[in-house]
Amino acid sequence: MISVIASVRVRPGKVSEFLAIFKANVPKVREEKGCIEYFPAVDIASGLPPQVLDENMVIVIEKWESLDALRNHLVAPHMLAYKEKVKDLVEDVSLKVLQEA
Repeated sequence: MISVIASVRVRPGKVSEFLAIFKANVPKVREEKGCIEYFPAVDIASGLPPQVLDENMVIVIEKWESLDALRNHLVAPHMLAYKEKVKDLVEDVSLKVLQEA
């Protein structure tokens, strides 16, 4: 199993718009072969140190059966369309692609 943590920095004031587009795409992603889990998450104020809150960061939590399934996801037609829709809302994206140690 492959886990992915994608950190998406969204332009200030655009998080709601970004999440609406993202969530509309989630059912298509969850139908993909090899998708185990896929959802967006945002910070909540927990009061736990050393948490750093960032209102412009959306974290995408993903689990895939294999690296091949993840690679196929990245080039799926609905993902290419999604990337086009959010390109002016997103400042930066970074990925952590992980396997159990």
